[in-house]
This record gives sequence, structure tokens and C-alpha cells, in this order.
Amino acid sequence: MSSLIRTPSMLVTGAIVLLSLDCRPKVTSNECETLLGRYARLVVTEAYPDASADRVSLEEQRERREARGDDAFKNCSSEVSRAEFNCAMRAETADALEKCLE
Repeated sequence: MSSLIRTPSMLVTGAIVLLSLDCRPKVTSNECETLLGRYARLVVTEAYPDASADRVSLEEQRERREARGDDAFKNCSSEVSRAEFNCAMRAETADALEKCLE
């Protein structure tokens, strides 16, 4: 007979601990910044395909400021999974990137 007796309360406690842990690996703050930069670049190059490098840079900065104020970005490192991040970084349009994060 086993020396370790598993009681129902031990099993329930173990299940609660496992359920409370989110099994989806999240992205880091640095990766959130990378994601934000990618999004800003896609938005700007789609909106201003023939813009000068200076205009693109200014618009990207504006887009980053706007996105930082968005709740979705504020919660990026606690809400965006590794799979969503990888999908977003492969996206070729801003709309496709947004769909990865839905």
C-alpha cells in the first residue's frame, strides 16, 4: 500500500492551484514594445504609402502615443499569449495583426 494517501481535499486543492495558473505563456514588456512598433509601422505605411521617411517617423511616433493610451496595450504583457504575439509579428497588415490579438 502506498505511503502517500491522496484525500479528496488534496486533489481539489491541487486542481484549484493548476486552474489558477494560466498555462498560456505571456509576452514580455519588451515584446509588447516590439509589437506596438510593428503595429504603428503597418498603420502608417498603409495610410501613407508614398510618405517620406521623416513623415513615416512622425506618424509612427503619433501612432505609438495613441496606442499606449489604449487599454489593450496597457494589458499587453498580462493578456497577449505567445501564439498571439507570433501571429501578430507575422501579420502583413494592421487588420491582420489586430485579428491575431482578438
